[in-house]
Amino acid sequence: MEEPELEKVTIRLPERYVRALDFLVRVDDFPSRSEAIRAAIRDFIYERVDVVMDKVKKMEEAERTLEAMEQFESEYLRK
Repeated sequence: MEEPELEKVTIRLPERYVRALDFLVRVDDFPSRSEAIRAAIRDFIYERVDVVMDKVKKMEEAERTLEAMEQFESEYLRK
C-alpha cells in the first residue's frame, strides 16, 4: 500500500498539551508527536463529519416539513 503524501503544518499548542503528547509517546501509546496529532485530527474529522451530516439531514427534514406546511396552507387555508 502506498503511503499518503504528507504536508507539513505548523501549529502552536499550550505547553500542557505538548507535555501530554510527550507522555503518550513515552508510554508507547504513539511512536511520535506527529503520529499522535495525526490520530487526534483524524478522530476529530470523523466525529465532526458525523455531526455535520446530522445537521444537514435535520435541515433537509426541516425544509421538507416547511414545504408540506406551505402546501397544506395553500390547499386548505387560502380558499
